[in-house]
Amino acid sequence: MTQLTRRDFLKLSGTALAAGLVMTTGVLGIANEAYEPVIRRVAIPVQGLKPALDGFRIVQMTDFHMYPYTTSALVRESVELANSLSPDLTVLTGDYVWRIPEGAEDLAAILSGLNARYGVYSILGNHDIWLDVDLVLQAFSRNRLPMLINQGVPITVGNAALYLAGLDDGWSGHPDLKTALDGAPPAAPVVLLYHEPDLADQVSLDPRLTLQLAGHTHGGQVRFPVRGPLILPYLGRKYDYGLYRVNDMWLYTNPGIGMISVPYRYNCPPEVTEFTLVGA
Repeated sequence: MTQLTRRDFLKLSGTALAAGLVMTTGVLGIANEAYEPVIRRVAIPVQGLKPALDGFRIVQMTDFHMYPYTTSALVRESVELANSLSPDLTVLTGDYVWRIPEGAEDLAAILSGLNARYGVYSILGNHDIWLDVDLVLQAFSRNRLPMLINQGVPITVGNAALYLAGLDDGWSGHPDLKTALDGAPPAAPVVLLYHEPDLADQVSLDPRLTLQLAGHTHGGQVRFPVRGPLILPYLGRKYDYGLYRVNDMWLYTNPGIGMISVPYRYNCPPEVTEFTLVGA
């Protein structure tokens, strides 16, 4: 009896999903939103937020999956939207490639055009590790896009500090929250970049965390009223899209920019998300 590898299984699953979605959307005549990125604004109330951080704005983009479905034009438009917000900080939360590892270089070159007052930071996703993590890391390094892998950086704003921490991928990497938070200033709000949203149940047990920014799910790509998403990935089935309160931590699951399995989105367009920290 022939055994399927994980890669073979994912390919077969993707083919079946694509066929089902194309049939469903074709029959219903549903418009495709896959190449129409939007901006979504979200306020994050933070207890004890210092005045210097009140109004601090973070832009998130995620799950680009460069090529074959995600085009350079889509990424450039998304970068323009992000820059139009003049954010304090821009973060990228993983899954930069899908089937074509060389897409990482083209993607990183475009993302190098991102502008934010306190910098642009990124983390890895599961597909980056599965396809060619070294190539992804090299492309981001060449384009001066810092990758946080169980690391953190303090960001000083006036007389206040924010701590940005990034974990290795939770599915196929080796995340280490303790190491990532080693340099966190006492009482500073901690923003955690962690690709898989359902792992919020674990990390939210650490009382230092204020907000986790995740991706991974694509929001399902196709979301029907009442029915919701047609399909969701492992570690992305509980917190599939939007803002959640998990213990004392906020979690936001971003539906991403790109696509896999089928070049289609419905009721779930590519999203550039702006978060504003506000005093609770």
